[in-house]
Amino acid sequence: MLAYDADLELFRDNFRRFMQENIAPHYEQWEHEGIMPRSVWNALGENGFLCVDVPEEYGGYGVPIHYSLMLVEESARAGFCALATAISCHSEIAAPYILNIGSEEQKQYWLPKMVSGEVVGAIGMTEPGAGSDLQSMRSNAILQGDHYLLNGSKTFISNGQHADLVVLAAKTDPQARAKGVSLLLVDTHLEGFKKGTNLNKIGLHSQDTSELFYDNVKVPKEQLLGQAGQGFAYLMQELPRERTSIASIAIGAIRGSIDLATQYVKERQAFGQAIGQFQNTRFVLAQAKIDELATAAFYERNVELYMQGKLDVETAAALKSFSSDMQMKVADNLLQLFGGYGYMMEYPISRFFVDARIQQIYGGTNEIMKEIVARGILGR
Repeated sequence: MLAYDADLELFRDNFRRFMQENIAPHYEQWEHEGIMPRSVWNALGENGFLCVDVPEEYGGYGVPIHYSLMLVEESARAGFCALATAISCHSEIAAPYILNIGSEEQKQYWLPKMVSGEVVGAIGMTEPGAGSDLQSMRSNAILQGDHYLLNGSKTFISNGQHADLVVLAAKTDPQARAKGVSLLLVDTHLEGFKKGTNLNKIGLHSQDTSELFYDNVKVPKEQLLGQAGQGFAYLMQELPRERTSIASIAIGAIRGSIDLATQYVKERQAFGQAIGQFQNTRFVLAQAKIDELATAAFYERNVELYMQGKLDVETAAALKSFSSDMQMKVADNLLQLFGGYGYMMEYPISRFFVDARIQQIYGGTNEIMKEIVARGILGR
């Protein structure tokens, strides 16, 4: 990691400059409208900020994962958690499935388009009746000659409105439960594929989240990702990176919250002095810093384990639970320092608070994360 520090910091500066010029002036409007424009993806791709750890033969830079996670972390630190989540779903979740499991033809076709922003990626797992319990999914894809006939629906799909490609879980053998689940690369422009409404959330307003419907969609059998019936095995393989990416949002948001609160308590006056001079304020900020240091240490250890191919499901689940709980705790405690202003949407600390809540839910609820950790200790 040290060998890349100078280049990484230069890349970080370039991305911060990009956000200042291309995201900051418009973000409030996008939050009000409930969605970022599709052109954001093109701008990200044109400036080299998508799927950066994808190998050069598929259009990326082939850099270590630190570069890719940094983009997510910095987006969150700037207060653009919706952007962080969007990039994470595209670069940290959808693209690695193709890179690690896909055929050479699939990689050559999809990855360069995801790097450029021509194709926006999403992951299609959750259904109205199947959240953390994916074995209960009802989506099915039955092989018929040269294609799979796909039927069903998904909900709460991040990047759903703009998605051109969905890495979608469906049952190719409906009688086999977990062993009957497969993954398909589904082009959203296929006949019979429909996008529902852009869902109205309490936070992450400009990050589109959608329902998806597919009625007799013919997915070419060449778009089966990996082997049929191995969907759950692939999920277990790829979820550690997804949950590490969620932690990168958490650490970025924690740092961004501290940045905001530190500036505010230096300027805000009460009883003839800056509120940063009161012991309670100082202790709250100190505790937030302690929480940030603990989260960062856990996070950085997980990234190193991932780079070494040693990050297991239990450790990634523990990180996801710990970091998102810390994110929520810090946002809540620091918002209190703002008093009534913290409850006003015009103050960015309020957005850090509402955007934090979903982190304890998506990617597997924190209750499920604790169950995974417990199984690692006790067995099933």
